[in-house]
Amino acid sequence: MTELLQRPPKKDPQKRTVLPTTPPSARSRKAIAFSTAAAEGRLALQTCAECDHVIYPARELCPKCWSMDLQWQDIPDGGELIAETTLRTSVNTYFRERMPWRIGTVRLDAGPMVLAHIHGDVGEYERVRMIARTDKSGQGVLMALPEKETANMADDKQLRTLTCDPKHRRVLVTDGRTQLGQCTVNALAKAGASKIFVGIAREWRPYDGSAELAAVSGVELMPLDITDTISVNELAAEIGGKTDILINTAEHVRPGSAMQRHGILTARDEMETNYFGLMRLIQAFGPGMRGRGADGDNSACAWVNLLSVYALSNWSVFGTTTASQAAAYSLSQCLRGEFAGSGVKVVNVLFGPLEDSWRQPLPPPKVTPKRLADAIVHALRQGIENVTLGPVAEDIVRRFRDDPFVLERELMQAPGGQAV
Repeated sequence: MTELLQRPPKKDPQKRTVLPTTPPSARSRKAIAFSTAAAEGRLALQTCAECDHVIYPARELCPKCWSMDLQWQDIPDGGELIAETTLRTSVNTYFRERMPWRIGTVRLDAGPMVLAHIHGDVGEYERVRMIARTDKSGQGVLMALPEKETANMADDKQLRTLTCDPKHRRVLVTDGRTQLGQCTVNALAKAGASKIFVGIAREWRPYDGSAELAAVSGVELMPLDITDTISVNELAAEIGGKTDILINTAEHVRPGSAMQRHGILTARDEMETNYFGLMRLIQAFGPGMRGRGADGDNSACAWVNLLSVYALSNWSVFGTTTASQAAAYSLSQCLRGEFAGSGVKVVNVLFGPLEDSWRQPLPPPKVTPKRLADAIVHALRQGIENVTLGPVAEDIVRRFRDDPFVLERELMQAPGGQAV
């Protein structure tokens, strides 16, 4: 059985930080679709449209009937471990630093036999539950888990390299003045985060929930205004070297389209928080987190961006806010490229209309701050990089994938711009 993960001791400052290394990352162009599904927490393999043969690894044509009509489809996650071994040496630096490492062959219920990482609680020749996740190189891999939940299952060292579990990690939540920020702090505390740094802008101004926030175990309130470069840099100088997870909950939301505005002051405020604020955080905290991607059990592991789903296609009711969200989404993709190979995952959460004061006139369905906070922690625990939350967001993403230009016109013509 997996042993309970103990809180790591304080790092000896005289010892070097282990430089990030990555598993082998060579993949074919066809296999990128597998990694894309794994980033969403889905187990998807190629399926032949002609003969229904399930294919692994990814290929250009079906090995059974030679058809080139191969579609990526989600498959059942059941399987059986038929062979396994424990590696104790490797020519690859990444695995050599993490030995011993358990791997094996699993026969999937869907048909193929696959090579996978094996959880420590899986017994010989047992039934397993397969998951697909991205590894430290950002490529999709398979891991076999026990069919039923076991004690301390999430603490398995191999599974932990594929996830960003907040347990015993130090987290920065950039805005604690909002209900969303406070719900996120509570969810992290329940998940076992050892320290939760909470940014508070304009500390002299009172805000609802301040007493309850300060009373949460492990919380440390910190001055942080992401629209102020000096404030961001000063906080990074103090805690940047010990931030394992950063969750950017700050946002500036105002209704109105470009033509409805008089001047650019409101749009500038939106860009200052939603786009330039994110850039300030990246420049101040990014290099330190990138360098600590292999720093033991409390290594830097995740950067979480919370984005409106209308970042994919503009919604004129909140036209300029949506434009700033689109800029932030593009910047988060840039950040994902800069973190590539460091072991730090960029988690993008696309959510539908949030249940808050600025979106109060919007009709349901909406996403509550607590549900969004729980989704963040769930994504971290599962190692999922792309999250779509809420029925509106799910509908927008589905239609965006079908045809982004059709979605653009649908949003333009729908009453009030709301998804229908």
